[in-house]
Amino acid sequence: MKEDAERWINRYVDAYLVVTRQINARIKERMAEGLTTDQFLILRLIKGQEMCTSTYLAEAVCVGKSSITAIINRLAEAGMIERTRDEHDRRQVYLSLTELGEQIYLLAEKQVKEVISPYLLYFMEEDIEKFITMFEKLAFLMQEKQEGETIEDHTES
Repeated sequence: MKEDAERWINRYVDAYLVVTRQINARIKERMAEGLTTDQFLILRLIKGQEMCTSTYLAEAVCVGKSSITAIINRLAEAGMIERTRDEHDRRQVYLSLTELGEQIYLLAEKQVKEVISPYLLYFMEEDIEKFITMFEKLAFLMQEKQEGETIEDHTES
């Protein structure tokens, strides 16, 4: 089993590196308004999270608050996001997309889909579904591990 695991890990890492480099390069070429992939990710997270905070973003992308603050500042200076203070706790700041941020995000999302969708034509629908389901499970397990729960609790699934 140890030899199989090592082989699987090597295959995964090799494929992961090629896929992420290629997709990131293609997305970067087409990204709207000079948006970086990190900025796109932050816009996507803000759009998907009601009452979004910088703490949530830092945890979601596994980076320090100073890195998130730098990205947030650039997006705010570009007029793509706005900060709103909580009425009851002025220390709490919520982030949301501006109308411009929404437009740029939607254009960038369309461009990301245009980069990825041609590759899906090479796979059967059930293979795509199975791959994405398994990849989502891996993401879920990694998020749980990050939050302190052990993976061994779920190995029988």
